[in-house]
Amino acid sequence: MAKSPPMVLAFAASDPTGGAGLQADLLTLAARGCHPLSVVTALTVQDTSGVESLHAVEPSRVAEQARCLLADLQVDAFKLGVLGSAGNAAAIAQILAAHPRVPVVVDPVLASGRGDALATSGSIIAMQEKILPLTTVATPNSLEAERLGGVDALLRRGCRYVLVTGTHDTSSEVINRLYDANGLVREDSWPRLPGEYHGSGCTLAAALAAALAKGLAMPDAVRDAQDYTWHALEAGFRPGAGQFIPQRFFK
Repeated sequence: MAKSPPMVLAFAASDPTGGAGLQADLLTLAARGCHPLSVVTALTVQDTSGVESLHAVEPSRVAEQARCLLADLQVDAFKLGVLGSAGNAAAIAQILAAHPRVPVVVDPVLASGRGDALATSGSIIAMQEKILPLTTVATPNSLEAERLGGVDALLRRGCRYVLVTGTHDTSSEVINRLYDANGLVREDSWPRLPGEYHGSGCTLAAALAAALAKGLAMPDAVRDAQDYTWHALEAGFRPGAGQFIPQRFFK
């Protein structure tokens, strides 16, 4: 019998386009050699242009999904995306606290690429107070990092590492910076690709979770995740009238 691949449990909202959200996590994790497990936190109505509405799953159902999986399967990393509600953040925090040795990657998604809100003020506060203290690495873009108080605030909340991506900046290169409590750990720059991409942040965070699940040290895992994500974006395609979708199984 073949050995089980590393298992990563993703908590995220479903995206019918397959470009972002839970579907992006599953595709990325599979492409990176992991077995993806999933807990649905919310259902969305969206296309490649933006999100029309978000409908959170009840916190008790979120907790039941996770506990059933974790009673049966050994998880090597957690990846969190859209949480759906403050209640869901609290429920997920209890799950994470029960597995303190498992790395936790948090993509603090606050809005869609078009700017559609994906987190309420209540869910943001709950994430800051309950999820960030349990986080191994958070992966905000520069706008999200600023809205959450900056790198120092995220580290004070309890994040061991913060990877700030420059996808929303205007420079000719995308510059991503990894920080810990001692300051800058590494900095990487990538040629900025033309167009806008649906699910780039989900792809990066899931790829980072996969790398950590496979045992890479944080600086190496961050580089590995960035390299995969850049090539997935480079191979991206535009199936509709909106944003490009990363090609997670590029050749």
